[in-house]
Parts: sequence; C-alpha cells; structure tokens
Amino acid sequence: MTEPADRPPRTEPSDGEGSVSVIGTAHVSQASVEEVETAIADEQPDIVAVELDDGRYRQLKGHEPDDLDASDLLQGNTVFQFLAYWMLSYVQTRLGEQFDIDPGADMLAAVESAEEHGIDVALVDRDIQETIQRFWARMTITEKLRMVGGLAFGVTDSRVVGVMVGLIVGLVAGPALALFGGAVGITEAVYLRAAASGLLGLAAALLIDQLAGLALGADRRLVASLGGGWAVASVVAASGVADALVGSLLGGFAVTIIGSLTLGLVGGLALGLVAAVVIGLLGPSGPAPEGGIDEMDIEELTDADVVTVMMEEFRQFSPGGAEALIDERDAYIAHQLVGLRDAGYDVLAVVGAGHRAGIEGYLDDPASLPPMNTLVGEETGRGIPWGKIIGIVLSVAFVSFFVLLAMAGVQNAFLLRVFGAWFLINAVFAAGFAKLAGARWSSAGVGGAVAWMTSINPALAPGWFAGYVELRHLTVNVGDIGTLNDLLSDERKPIGEILGEMFDVPLFKLIMVVALTNVGSIVASALFVSYILPLLGTELGGVDGISQLMLDGARNSAELIWRTIT
Repeated sequence: MTEPADRPPRTEPSDGEGSVSVIGTAHVSQASVEEVETAIADEQPDIVAVELDDGRYRQLKGHEPDDLDASDLLQGNTVFQFLAYWMLSYVQTRLGEQFDIDPGADMLAAVESAEEHGIDVALVDRDIQETIQRFWARMTITEKLRMVGGLAFGVTDSRVVGVMVGLIVGLVAGPALALFGGAVGITEAVYLRAAASGLLGLAAALLIDQLAGLALGADRRLVASLGGGWAVASVVAASGVADALVGSLLGGFAVTIIGSLTLGLVGGLALGLVAAVVIGLLGPSGPAPEGGIDEMDIEELTDADVVTVMMEEFRQFSPGGAEALIDERDAYIAHQLVGLRDAGYDVLAVVGAGHRAGIEGYLDDPASLPPMNTLVGEETGRGIPWGKIIGIVLSVAFVSFFVLLAMAGVQNAFLLRVFGAWFLINAVFAAGFAKLAGARWSSAGVGGAVAWMTSINPALAPGWFAGYVELRHLTVNVGDIGTLNDLLSDERKPIGEILGEMFDVPLFKLIMVVALTNVGSIVASALFVSYILPLLGTELGGVDGISQLMLDGARNSAELIWRTIT
C-alpha cells in the first residue's frame, strides 16, 4: 500500500538511526528503470520514496484521472498554469517518444518493484498543481511570454504563428490609428483608399477561394486566395479606382472603421510574415546535426554534471521559475526524507537526477532546510501588482465618465445611449468569440451578458462565466493533457486537422472558450473607445467637447462637495 510521507508507513522502523540513499534517474531512461529495480532488490530498504505526488501516482498506475473542479480551473491564472503544465508535460512526452520509453517509467518501476518485495512506498513530492501555481507566479511577464511563445513555435507551423501575430497586432493597431491617426498625418482620404482596397481585396480572396476549391489542394488554395486578394487590393490602392464608389456607399464613420482596421491588419500581417520568415530561418531546416538530441546517448542524462548543466540553462531562462520548480522541491522532498530517517526508517529515494545534489546537500545538513511553511501554499507573486492597479484605474475611469457628464448637465438620454452601446458591443463580441471557440449558445450568451461589467474590472472576466456554464456539459480532467500531447506528436496530419481534433478535447475547448470570450470583450472595449464613443459624442462636440464637459463636471462636483462640508 502506498503512503504519503507524512503518514506513518506500515513497516516498523529498523532498530537504531535510519538512513537515506538517493538514486538519481532520467525520467525517460530504460537504464534508469533497470538501476532502480536492481537497487531495490539488493538493498531491501524499509521504504522506497519516490518523486511523486498522489495525483501523478494514480495516473502512473492507470487510475482514471480525477475530474478538475470548475472553481479551481477557472479562477485567477489557473488557465495559464495549465498551459505551463501542458508545456512541461509535452516536452517530456516528446523525449519519451524519441527514446521509446514512457515518461515516468523509472518512478513506476520503483513503485512496482517495491510492491513485489512487500516494501512500503512513500510519495514525497509536492502536489503538482501547487508546484505549477508557484512556478507561474515566480516567473516574470517576459518569461511567461517567452515560454508560451516557445510552446507555440515548437508545435505550430511558422506560417500559422505569423498570421496569428499579424492578426493580434492588427486588431490593436486599427483602433489606435482611428484615435491618433490624424496626429501622424492619416487623412480621411487615406482611410477611404484603405477601406476600398480592403473590401475589394477581401471579396476577391473569398471568390478565388471558392473557385480554387474545385481544383486545388488546401495549401495551394490558401496561397491562391491570399495572393489574388492581395493583388486586387494592391491595384485598387494604387489606382484609387473604387474610392468614389465605396465613399458613396459608406458613410464617413464606416469608412474610418474599415479603413483604420485595414491599415492595422495590413501592417500587422506584414509584421507577421516577417516573423514567420525569421522563425523559419532560425528553426531546423533539415536533419538534426550530429550530436543533437536525436544523437545524444540518453544515459548521459543520469550523469549529475550533464543534468546540472541542463538545470542551470533553465535557471538562466527563469531564475524565479527554477526556484519553484527545482530548489523548493529539493527542500520539500528533503524534509520528507529527513522525517522518515529521524523516525528510524532505512529509505531508498528515487528522484530525478537534477534533484539529487540538492536533496543530498540538505540530508547532510538538515539545519539548512528552509521552514516547511515557506514551501507550501499559494504564491501571490512578487513586485508591483500592475494588474490590480490597472483594474482599479479602469473601474474608476468608467464610473467617473458617467458621473462627471451627469454633473455637467448632460441629459440622461445621451448617457443611456452610451451605456446601451457599451453593453451591446461587449455582448456581441464576447458572445461571438465564444461561439468561434465552439461554446454552446447558453455559455456564449452568459459571457456576452456580463461582458459590459467585467470589461471594466480585470479582476473578473466574462470567460470565467462562460466557462462555468460550458462545464455543465463537459467533463474535464488531467488526462486531457495526455490526449493533447498525442495529437501534437502526430507529424503526419496537417495542422488544420490537428487543431480541429484538439477542439474535441474538453480541456482545450474549455481553455479556448474562456480565452476567446475574454479576447472578444477586450476587442469590443477597444472598438468602443476608438469608434463608437467618438461617433456618439459628435452631438456634444466630439472628443474635445466631451473632455470639456468632464472638466465642467469635475468643477461642479468639487463645488458641491465644498458647499456640503462647509
């Protein structure tokens, strides 16, 4: 029977002082499996301690993975923590595939060998979810972006990454151009030319896509439609042949929206294509060079010097993340082993080779162990809480906008129209993006209904609400990560087919519903500030008039407060 380290094992301790010997293994090494089995048979310890927590032990033993609790999955940064866990799991899975052994086989061999000899097993590692939470909290924002980007670049075609980067940049740049384009010399004529070329280029791309679908494969069809659309857009932009027609069909407001978005997307996609080329040039373009990971003798991974180098490389990438993922776990495991040794047990500890040196250092000098209460519990992160500060500023600004206009004497009818527009655009975009992620209508509707409120308070998010409703129809568990790893490891399927199958995995679908609902609300907020508010504010004198009214409202509020207190 397997026992956590803090529960007394069934075996009685040996007479006298206990002992601990540590084996350092590579989690994807067949020789490590054999070494563990031999050591247990030869030493016959009282207890075999393994670098596992209860959840990973159950998973290795083939038990049904526990369902994930909705409140745990959707709160705070948990979605991003699962992405971090997924990335680490994916890297280990790929190593296991390259060397034809299941990740964790060394730990499973230790458990099964101990059971065969009637030896108790102690689970001495910290809970994986707690480790990942602390790992994520310790990383800086730059390190998080690099890590997630590394996962994307490692499993996604560079062209797809480039297009996604371009779309994100374009969606941000478009509204910014609408607000500040005049300051950099962008006139209404430029917006009109961009709108005409964008609309006709899009129409040409859609038409070519339908025609090419009759004779070309998916990749050539995509190239044909994008190339044809780009050619038409370029001709229209250079000649201005469609300016008069588009200007007569669309009003000035529509021209500004479409034109600024077109400019933003064109610039963003150009940046994305450059990024794709750079990624392609920097990535592998042929067989791995001799001495690379495919040629590496996996048994070298059990050598302490090699593993130390690998750990130090990770420490250079993220000192805070390495502290949570490596150093804290060294201390946590050492605490468990010292406790067993002090109780008089002879212990054989099976741990990853990268943890051996740190654990043995603590075993030699237990007084150097940090207090256990500093190694457990939720990590709140370090530094200035910019997210909370920005959330408070946005909430105060939103409320102040309505209060100051009301104090300036603006009619309630105008304020209701502004609020109605804010509610409507947030609802449409949040619900629409949720449906793009495959959400049910009920989930998308709930996310859209609360988006107006959550978009002014980053402490909340419409995706959480949509996710809670979606979870009524999904069963999500940790085993979904293994399914995702299997899909990403299939190098024969095209990326589009893999993505389609990933949306059938409950965990991935839930993450995408949560993420895209939030993205929809963010996009809506940007569009409202850039386009809708200036349009509604024309009756008050535009942006300058609204600003003056807010100043008047602030002055009236100050006078009212002064009269009240005096």
